[in-house]
Amino acid sequence: MPRPILATVHTPALAHNLQRMKSAAPDAKVWAIVKANAYGHGIERAFAGLKGADGFALLEIDEAKRLRALDWRGPILLLEGCFEARDLEACSRLGLWHVVHCTEQIDMLAAHKTTALHRVFLKMNSGMNRLGFQPERYRAAWTRLNAMPQVEDITLMTHFSDADTAKGILAQHEIFNSVTHDLPGERSLSNSAASLRHGHALSAASDWIRPGIAVYGSAPDFPDHSAADWGLQPTMTLASKIIAVQAINTGATVGYGSAFTATQPMRIGVVACGYADGYPRHCPTGTPVLADGVRCQLVGRVSMDMVTVDLGPAPQAGMGSDVTLWGKSASGALLPIDDVASAAGTVAYELMCALAQRVPVLTAD
Repeated sequence: MPRPILATVHTPALAHNLQRMKSAAPDAKVWAIVKANAYGHGIERAFAGLKGADGFALLEIDEAKRLRALDWRGPILLLEGCFEARDLEACSRLGLWHVVHCTEQIDMLAAHKTTALHRVFLKMNSGMNRLGFQPERYRAAWTRLNAMPQVEDITLMTHFSDADTAKGILAQHEIFNSVTHDLPGERSLSNSAASLRHGHALSAASDWIRPGIAVYGSAPDFPDHSAADWGLQPTMTLASKIIAVQAINTGATVGYGSAFTATQPMRIGVVACGYADGYPRHCPTGTPVLADGVRCQLVGRVSMDMVTVDLGPAPQAGMGSDVTLWGKSASGALLPIDDVASAAGTVAYELMCALAQRVPVLTAD
């Protein structure tokens, strides 16, 4: 039989979370963010759950082609825009909208010969300091684009750096408004955290929201809120089975480097999952897992192909028992991916995106 590790993508949960984000901004249109192969879920697997979106946003033209192959005829937005001039030809051919965040991209568009008009999202750097025009240069960029025969429509855009923290969005929002208050065009401001935490303040300001991580069942502001607090459901489960059990005595050690020492007699379950499957190597002793639906914890170091689990809370678990590394167990018990990510000192994005190719993936309707 094949090795018992399996990832499951839950299509109904994707649809539920998308609807939850729509309810957070009922007057706005919604981009479903599917960059990084739909946050590791797979664009083709996620599509059925997300096709209720008003558009899809991503980074790669090849990913846009995959969406068109799924017969998606609605808007597709390139979130980082075009990387070279010939990308504009693909935008014209595939009907892609694209972000413009620097002068070089405007220059490429000005030189582009096309009969297909382009819809662009002009990005302001209101404080994130990654992509976008500085506020004092934004209107000049807008004026230049607005005069181009290649450009059909300009949407005004920024990205909040602290929507998930107590610092909030006020300062950046004020900068954006001070520059754009009299410019025509739709606005796109809010990611997951801004939509959920500040939707009331942005209800009249966002024509398009851009939810990413919340659509995939993770709280954008964990640990301030959990996914359940926001009414989100897990969209990915990583599960395996116990392939061996070791009974050890007080003083015995577990795993490489003898990193864990038993303080009492223990039953240790060996689980077919390791860092070669995308499970974080730096998950420490204490990282939660479910054994037969019961919350247990990792002990010792994560190996390439195996992790070891203290089965004390689950005495009924043994050889062949189900283990949930994150997501929903067969019994219905939940292990939020945010709990695992927090224990590993990272975020749920990384766990989802790091799922290894060798892990088989099943879609559950």
